[in-house]
Order: sequence, then C-alpha cells, then structure tokens
Amino acid sequence: MGTASRGPGTGRTGRRLAAALTVAAIALPAGATAQSPQSQDGAPAKPEAAQAPPSEPKLAARAWILVDPRDDTVLAAKSARRRLSIASVTKLMTAHLALEELRPRQRVVAPRYDAGPIESVIGLRAGERMTVRDLLYGLILESGNDAAATLATGVSGSVPAFVQQMNREAESLGLTDTSYANPIGLDDPANFSSVADQVKLAELLLADPLFARIADSESATLRSGDRPRRFDTRNTLLGLDPTADGVKTGHTLNAGYVLVGSATRNGTQLISAVFGAGSEAARDAETEKLLDYGFSLYRPDQPVEEGEEVADPKLDYRDERLPLVAKRALVVSVREGQTVDLEVDAPDELSGEISEGETLGRATVSVDGKAVASTPLQAARAADAASLANKVTATAQNPALLLPAGGIVIVVGVLLAARGRRRRDGVPDEAEPLPPREPRRARNRTSEERTPEERRKMHEERMRRRRQRSGEGQG
Repeated sequence: MGTASRGPGTGRTGRRLAAALTVAAIALPAGATAQSPQSQDGAPAKPEAAQAPPSEPKLAARAWILVDPRDDTVLAAKSARRRLSIASVTKLMTAHLALEELRPRQRVVAPRYDAGPIESVIGLRAGERMTVRDLLYGLILESGNDAAATLATGVSGSVPAFVQQMNREAESLGLTDTSYANPIGLDDPANFSSVADQVKLAELLLADPLFARIADSESATLRSGDRPRRFDTRNTLLGLDPTADGVKTGHTLNAGYVLVGSATRNGTQLISAVFGAGSEAARDAETEKLLDYGFSLYRPDQPVEEGEEVADPKLDYRDERLPLVAKRALVVSVREGQTVDLEVDAPDELSGEISEGETLGRATVSVDGKAVASTPLQAARAADAASLANKVTATAQNPALLLPAGGIVIVVGVLLAARGRRRRDGVPDEAEPLPPREPRRARNRTSEERTPEERRKMHEERMRRRRQRSGEGQG
C-alpha cells in the first residue's frame, strides 16, 4: 500500500495531500499587479486585524488535561501530574485487565459483595453467573461496584490479588503517578492517579472496539444474569454533546466530581480529564469548555469527496481504464503544521466482468501518519470481461509478446531446415538412432608376419580339414 495520486495511471503511485495546510495562490493576468484593498469611497481600506488564536480555558477543577491521541500532543493542561483521588475512574484499570485476561462471552461467578448504603451496584447475588461483556456494561455505565469485584475475582481469583495485578500493570504501562488500593475507586490514601495517566489509559482502552462501544452507550440491558437489568449511563455528557463518545465518571467526598471524557468531530478524537470539579454540572461544563477549545485549534479538511474518482486501473487486454470512486466523503480535522496523507489501495489492472458499484479498493486518510478515516472505492460503471477479439488484438499489438513468439518460430525453422539438409546429404539426423556398425575384420597377414607357432597351428588345422574331407569321400 502507498499514497496514491488521482490522475491517469493510478494504482499505487504516491501523492501527499496538504490541502488544509497550504494557501492557494491567486493567479493574476499578465502585466497585472496586486492592488491594496480599497473602501467604498476609494480610500485604502484598513487591513483587517489578524484573528487571535483562541486562549486556553480557565477551569475551576483541581486538575485537567486535553490530549490529541493521534500524536499525544497536550493541547491544554493544569496540574497534569498532580496525584489526586480518582473515585470510580479507578474502574478503567479494572476494565482494562478484564479485557486483557477474560473473554467477552465468558461467564464469571459473582462473589458475595456487601455494599454500603450509597454504593452503586448492579444487584448481583453471590453465585450468580454473568458474562464479562455484561459485567463491563454494568461497570462503565452504572459504575457497579459489585461488577468490579466480580471481574476482579474472575481475573485474579481474589480482590487482593487483583489489586496487586492492577499496580503491576500500571507500572508496565508507565503510569508513574498511579496507585491502586481497590478495583472500585473507594476513597483510600493509596488509591490515586493523575489526569495525564488516566488519559493515557483511556487512549489504550478506546482502541478496543468493545470498550469504545460500551463507553459510547447511553443505556444497555444486561440479559446474562438471573434476570434482565437495564441501566442508563452516569456519563451525562453523552446526552449533552452529540459528539461525546466516552469515557468514565466518578465521585467521592475526597475526589469530588471527576470525568475522563472523549469526543470526535470531523474524524478527530480528543480525550480529556477533569478532576476535582465542584458538581456534576460543573464537571460536564468544564469538560465541554475544554473540548470546545481543543477543537477550535483544528480546521476541517476534505481530501476526498463522495463520488470523487480516486483511482483508474487498466482493464486487461484493452486500452481502457475503469474509474474507481469514493463511496463516501472523507473529512478530517487538522491542526496547523499537521500533514494529511491519502493512501489508495487498489489494483493496477482489472480482469473479468465488473458490476457498477462493485467494491474494488479502499482509500484511507492519515493525519501525521495515523489512519483516521477510510472509504471503499467502487466501480463507477459496469465493465464486461475481455473478449477473444480483445485478447488477440492485444497480443498482436504487444511487442513484448511478439518478440518471444517470433524467436520461437525462427528457432523451429532453423532446426527443421538443418534436419532436411542432413537427410539430403545422407547424414543421419541426431534425433534418429544410428545403424549398428559391422564388426571389423582382421587384416590378412603374410606368412612372413606370422610366428612359427601360428604357422604350425594353421598347418595342423588344414591337415584336420583334409582328413575330414577324405573320410567323407570314402564313406
């Protein structure tokens, strides 16, 4: 795969798009010069003041951060590494380990859990079996403490063993400001983290499709336990901002109101964290203020329009190409200085019958090397398979095919001619077996050349034949 151009001959050739990052030049007629703008009365107009960049918001929370996970750029922050109580945001690590160690359809047995009067639970009874998937919905939407305890025992066998695993995992992930004392988020001096660490963990979790779907759900019905249970999310930001898509709320007396949030606009996702807000409404409002500021730093860019021709592979045996068009538009947001790439994955040549609208490739937009949006590429029209006439014509017109074929004909002709010459000249063809040769006869030697012993034996042989003939005549 590679970046691809849109002109003729595209297949996997490269082109970099930077439409949102460049300013188009205005072409002036020959001999013309640029003029200063004028007001309606003809006087030179005052230049417009440059638009000031948006200022970073001031929040009342104890700590906050806003990050672009595509390149981990911190867009705004205060006390990003301050260690604070995090309440039920603790359950993000519980969810992470459950997703790592358990299967979504696996059923886990609920242990006995004695909840306090104000604790949030999903009402599991001891011994009840529920799938990991449903437990995760109960954990994130309802923030069920009994769901957290059930997942903990399912992963590690006991809550204390699970807490040790939580801390080992935090260390391995580089969450240096984080410590866990329980899988729930109950206030404890040993249970704390920073907004920087929790945004990092949220980014990891949002890369999991199941978690991302759960975190973006406003309600869910759990059906795998002893009875159906329906819950609405405690993340009220999802109902206030249609672009919000996560992640986890929390509240205790020590932590105040906390929210690790997320929103996606024009293909760009930003992740936020607000710790220690004064109320649920303040938590949502300050998160929204932070997200609005972050997205104000971006400009929309549309590298691909719906129906736009993105590639045009060749049709086999024909001097003809088939346009491939984008099924939908690709819109992304970019900050100043970011690079937008369009990567086209499409064949260089097509064969066989093709239907209009058939998917034959994919276009993907990346920002600073990270894929953020993609669309299928479809055939703009139908195309028949190559006919026999197409194939014969293409073969006859293709020197690359004619030269090898001509060489074969020449070689065969030379061999046949040589074979004919050999036959005319009486020379046997190398392909035919040679007749067997007669054994050589010994050359007669004169009596002077024979030894005495040879002469004696020859004489005795002659005498034997004579006696034989004489005996035959007498009989």
